[in-house]
Amino acid sequence: MLAVIGGTGLGQLEGLVRERDELPETPWGKPSAPLVHGRYQGAPVIFLPRHGEGHRLAPHEINYRANIDALRQAGVNEIIAVAAVGGIESRLEPGTLALPEQIIDYTWGRAQSFSRPGEVIHADLTHPYSETLRQRLRQAASVAGAPLVDGGVYGATQGPRLETAAEVDRLERDGCTMVGMTGMPEAALARERGLDYACLAVSVNHAAGRGSPGQSIHASIEASLSEGMARVRAVLAAFISAAPA
Repeated sequence: MLAVIGGTGLGQLEGLVRERDELPETPWGKPSAPLVHGRYQGAPVIFLPRHGEGHRLAPHEINYRANIDALRQAGVNEIIAVAAVGGIESRLEPGTLALPEQIIDYTWGRAQSFSRPGEVIHADLTHPYSETLRQRLRQAASVAGAPLVDGGVYGATQGPRLETAAEVDRLERDGCTMVGMTGMPEAALARERGLDYACLAVSVNHAAGRGSPGQSIHASIEASLSEGMARVRAVLAAFISAAPA
């Protein structure tokens, strides 16, 4: 069973034939919003808006553990996590899609693990994203004709504020090619629960200090979200259409 986690700009999955909503209780509380069970391109899919209905949850307020555990309880074994990011690398023009292959976690104070007292989970996060899912997403982007940057490093920052230019300089020195606020601990928790997980990132703006002088980041985000999310939907449609029965 495939789940799509929607980020900024993807509060609902257009084209999903809604069958039922489910708001499960987990040992870590309730997920951000009811899980939407439905069919997309004729295939069963579960959709979860990461920031809740109406985009009410800031990145550091999201109950990542409840989200991932609720999806696992629902029978999900694959997750495509859609995320809006700022492009650090020059190829990541606003509206461009990317498939990061690595992540660096700069967040703090978030519940990072399902470990309980007396039970320590040492998840291997050498390769944080499922290569099988990444390969299928690459193929889907090719079929959909969507520009895609394959690879790169996602820098996960705390938010909800955007970064300073100096912070983006540091991220670039560390090897980050894009910056977002929700990539961790989501990826690590999915690994702890044994779920295949990949991030389909949408560059919606140039990261701080990387755009044209005087360019408004918020204006860039607003202008790029519609185009970028249309490409995301096209890739998801191609991905699901090509999925093995």
